[in-house]
Amino acid sequence: MSEVGKFTIHLEQEEDYAFRVKFDIKKAEDVLMDEPPPLGERNGPNASRMLAAAAANCLSASLMFCLAKEEVPDRNVQTEVTCTMVRNEKRRLRVGRMDVRITAGDELLQTKKLERCMDLFEDFCVVTASIREGIPVGVEVVNQAGEVLHKSDD
Repeated sequence: MSEVGKFTIHLEQEEDYAFRVKFDIKKAEDVLMDEPPPLGERNGPNASRMLAAAAANCLSASLMFCLAKEEVPDRNVQTEVTCTMVRNEKRRLRVGRMDVRITAGDELLQTKKLERCMDLFEDFCVVTASIREGIPVGVEVVNQAGEVLHKSDD
């Protein structure tokens, strides 16, 4: 693979297992990450939670981009991600799988591109496509009534 872009994020330890994450974006707020007890104080999300949030955010944005492109309606998507933690053969804790459920509002689902987007949007999500190289990620898109519009279960 050829390199297309690069970015650098800085982390500074504050105390114990708490780290302040400083992004390379001027207006982005810092994020405090921390491990849950007994290591940390859970004063912020840990790396597993950030990974799950990144996958869910990327899928949501990819779906919205495909469906709406320039005129994205506000407050039209709600996403939930469930991350299942497992132990490997050495008893080390790992992210075993993620399941993402995107609820798209009616305004967003009115597009003529709906069927085509359901086949495309996952492939354009950089984060989830990368995670899937090692972790199964199931994805489901539903309307506000909960009817399944798309489902992929890795």
